[in-house]
Amino acid sequence: MPHTSSAHYGAATAGDPYIPTSGNGGYLAEHYDLALDYRVATNRLSATAIITARALTALDRFSLDCAGLSIDKVTVNGVPARKVSHVARKVFITVPGTIEAGARFEILVRYRGAPHPVRSAWGEVGWEELDDGVLVSGQPCGAQTWFPCNDHPSNKATYRIGVSCESGYTVISNGTLVSQSARSGRTSWTYDVHEPMATYLATVSIGRYRRRDLAASPVAQSLFFPADMSPAVATDFGRLGEMITFFGEKFGPYPFSAYSVVVTDDELEIPLEAHGLAVFGRNHADGVHGSDRLIAHELAHQWYGNSLTVSRWQDIWLQEGFACYAEWLWEEQRGGLTADQSAHAFRNELNKLPKDLVVGDPGPHSMFDDRVYKRGALALHAIRRSLGDEAFFSALRAYTLAFRHGHVTTDAFVAFFAEHTGSRAIGKFIDRWIMQSALPSL
Repeated sequence: MPHTSSAHYGAATAGDPYIPTSGNGGYLAEHYDLALDYRVATNRLSATAIITARALTALDRFSLDCAGLSIDKVTVNGVPARKVSHVARKVFITVPGTIEAGARFEILVRYRGAPHPVRSAWGEVGWEELDDGVLVSGQPCGAQTWFPCNDHPSNKATYRIGVSCESGYTVISNGTLVSQSARSGRTSWTYDVHEPMATYLATVSIGRYRRRDLAASPVAQSLFFPADMSPAVATDFGRLGEMITFFGEKFGPYPFSAYSVVVTDDELEIPLEAHGLAVFGRNHADGVHGSDRLIAHELAHQWYGNSLTVSRWQDIWLQEGFACYAEWLWEEQRGGLTADQSAHAFRNELNKLPKDLVVGDPGPHSMFDDRVYKRGALALHAIRRSLGDEAFFSALRAYTLAFRHGHVTTDAFVAFFAEHTGSRAIGKFIDRWIMQSALPSL
């Protein structure tokens, strides 16, 4: 389509070099209402997405991320789109009349297909079939495999997620279960997410799970697992309430109304965090607390990643470094190595590795490099040692409150901690540990 000077086109990406084809410009999605009709046995999806959005500029055309699915119908404010083009992982929608800057508008997309992961620099991500069920691995660009969206963490929105599938399966999603009904051999589940959520944290887990509700305090906690794993799961996640309480004391109140854990019947390479829940594989529940480190890590992401979300992927250390440091804090709380001992041990291990990575901008292929995790945690420990425990954890609690359900950047972290603590050393610690490739001493 020719681009004339009078036409107003939203950008086809968010401009993030880490995921250069994902995200879209010209608008912000504010709410997703998803209705999914899914056949587990055949991996067939028929769905409708209603997206409430706000125009950031005048728009004659905008785009959505959508990969591997067929688009049957698109309306904008109830009127059929003038033109719909589905190219690669983008749906370009030309609107019937210009949407004015600042206006809210509603996009309805009816779609279908056999959802599947997409290839990325980090392997396959997205909607994934299990031996008997489904999970979603959304980070960093997998949401587009199961619903049309603005697939970038800088755009957080509220959600209603409805899923209908064969009875006998349990459907777990983000937020609060607000309805469940069965008819003609199929069961429908509806979840509401009231807090702003990034697309990569939206998820659906489907399986033949049992449910066990744990303590309701400090927040409601639920486990979903295969029946034969009941004893192992009861042991391995038996300290979950204690862990939530401990992290609440260190980081501030748990940011959501509940926390759920799904243990799949399949083995998984790594656990997966999502908004208000985490997904583990059968191999992560051994009945002897062999995955306590991973359980602590995924739980900590509820604060760092899910409530406080990076607005660009190059700052991922603000999520992974904090979650890694939470592992060390929990280890100390349980009577193992102190955080200081862990810091020295991991610093020694890092010293054996190449010093060619800048944690504050590791590049897309290295954003999940273990050095990002460990050096991020070491930066926090160095700041803690400089400030002392009282000032450090006070600042941490204030930080999670100030940016609750919002976005964070490295610059914002430095500015906040410097102002809150009155320390002029914060920027120096971040420069040495995060912005330089050389490995500092503790």
